[in-house]
Amino acid sequence: MHIAIRAAAAQQKELMEKGFPENITVQWIEPAGKLSGIIADVFFDLCFDDTNISANELTDNALVFVHAVNCVGPQINKPDYVRLNAWPGFLNRSVIELACSHPVTVQKAEAVLKKLNWQFIWAEDDYGFIAARIIAMIINEAYFALEENVSTKQQIDIAMRLGTNYPYGPFEWGEKIGLKNIYNLLSRLAEKDARYTIATLLEHESQQT
Repeated sequence: MHIAIRAAAAQQKELMEKGFPENITVQWIEPAGKLSGIIADVFFDLCFDDTNISANELTDNALVFVHAVNCVGPQINKPDYVRLNAWPGFLNRSVIELACSHPVTVQKAEAVLKKLNWQFIWAEDDYGFIAARIIAMIINEAYFALEENVSTKQQIDIAMRLGTNYPYGPFEWGEKIGLKNIYNLLSRLAEKDARYTIATLLEHESQQT
């Protein structure tokens, strides 16, 4: 199986760490490169702009995995597209979260991922999947606590790592993922649910990055 992957250097590094079976060939495409004209069995577009769908190159008649946290399947409107999360630190997780509402495409995607020996779960076709929604909310609540002078960033990070056994504290997570990514997801979620209303300080800091 031949796979074409459009990815930034950090995303490529994560996937190389995750690993590919020996019978899989991979063609890497630079972020500014195009998928059109490339022959492959399946495509991964990890540079997909999920905040401006019309700005993307949308291919036809091919199975495409796209980085799309801030949009949903009907907005992309391509039956052969499968959503995944390519935020920093999410590609080399032990289990990849996916979303797709087309049964035939789901079957095709599962066949590909089994050949890759990658573990996966299907999430509801909604903004943020599962893990990203939870992490974004944790980061947001930490910013509310910071606004209320509950503690410092460093102390909150230490408390969360030691108290919950999380790999990162909320502010460390925000820095790793990118506050702009967190802000964009929370903005989408807050449109339907006030629980995701963004902390003022988080919004301010996200505009500085």
